[in-house]
Amino acid sequence: MELRHLRYFVAVAEEGSLTVAAQKRLHTAQPSLSRQIHDLELELGVQLLIRGPRGIDLTAAGRVFLDHARVALLQVEAASEAARRAAQPARTSFAIGFLTGYEMDWLPAVMGILRAELPSTEVVIHSQDSPDLAAGLIRGKIDLAFLRPEKQAPGLKFRLLRKDPLIVLMPRDHALTARNSIRPQDIAGETFISVSPLRAPTAWTAIDDYIKRVGIALKPDHQAENLAMAISLVASTGGVCLLPLYAQNLLPETVVSRPIQGAQPMVDLVIGYNEANTSPLLKFLLSKVDELKFRVSKAE
Repeated sequence: MELRHLRYFVAVAEEGSLTVAAQKRLHTAQPSLSRQIHDLELELGVQLLIRGPRGIDLTAAGRVFLDHARVALLQVEAASEAARRAAQPARTSFAIGFLTGYEMDWLPAVMGILRAELPSTEVVIHSQDSPDLAAGLIRGKIDLAFLRPEKQAPGLKFRLLRKDPLIVLMPRDHALTARNSIRPQDIAGETFISVSPLRAPTAWTAIDDYIKRVGIALKPDHQAENLAMAISLVASTGGVCLLPLYAQNLLPETVVSRPIQGAQPMVDLVIGYNEANTSPLLKFLLSKVDELKFRVSKAE
């Protein structure tokens, strides 16, 4: 088995199509890609993909193998990045990642601490989805990140910052805006916009668990790949969406939010870092986590 087999398999699994993966991700011929996947399945002795008229689905073995393949590829990238860093002079920059939208709450507090203590440090900011932030930490491209506690994240440590409730987003002219808070049964039957289980696995799990707990039937009509897409779909389809509270930071005038009645579903916001990272600045910031939380709570 070669690394290219893992890259090819991950691309096909994530795109859900041999043709799309071949053309957009791998820039290779589709028949060649099919042969590579077939060779991989023969070597493993199991079927990984089910090929159907609507695209590609993963078998149970394929879903398990996908998690391990992603981790293996991340570890190879991390090793390469570590080797490149070792051959270069010590850097004077520090990369901080934010789950898109959270920088509005946490970046001022971080910069306040850094300006006061280490004014000569160049701070690089990344705004991404949580899985991408975790990958950046693993690869050594991000030093510290505000994200979700990702499960497939070898070598990473997480420290809880706070728990955020999920809220209901809807168009400003939606009938439910007449309510101060939304009951679970209120959203049953509405056009429902789901988050992506790949791009927002923690939020997706929290929403799925909540739907099962309250016993409502919600079948997603649309799936949003990121926060901006979710807000856009709410505005354009007239549907509703469940998102963490921080989404309020990015709402246009055409979209409003309401809290959920009763026991609200929650998602964790954590600060994450790679335990192999020996940066003195990382150690310094980790010692200031309590101050960070105080600064943010004071500003709210």
